[in-house]
Amino acid sequence: MELKQIASFQVDHRKLTEGMYTSRVDGDVTTYDIRMVRPNSGTYLGYGAIHSFEHLFATYVRSGALSDRVIYVGPMGCRTGFYFLVRGLAPERAIDLVRETMAFIAGYEGPIPGASEAECGNYREQDLEGARAAAQKMIPILKNWTVARLTYQA
Repeated sequence: MELKQIASFQVDHRKLTEGMYTSRVDGDVTTYDIRMVRPNSGTYLGYGAIHSFEHLFATYVRSGALSDRVIYVGPMGCRTGFYFLVRGLAPERAIDLVRETMAFIAGYEGPIPGASEAECGNYREQDLEGARAAAQKMIPILKNWTVARLTYQA
């Protein structure tokens, strides 16, 4: 079998900055690249922060009015951001939902949803403060984000 280069590896990571981008569109499913750290900068999201961020992001978007449009939220292995997959959701609304989610996470206080031994395979590795800081950093970045800015820079 010949291994093909997947679309996300064809993006020039030297040009990527923090923000929200359309990674791919498959029919009515859109994969968004929520880039929270500049790639290859030497600074990456910590494991505990990623874990708490994921629990909070997934819980928030699956608890609201658009929960039936959410397919998946998950961290990138490179620890520079998250993928957010939605079905049949206008790009403007996706941006708004991500903004709302960042505000929710930045201000969240309380126990991490799903962070018990019965609910999670690594429940001890959590960092709420790190997740909150990562979300807070994204709020001004996404404040004036537009559909036109969803396209990766060539």
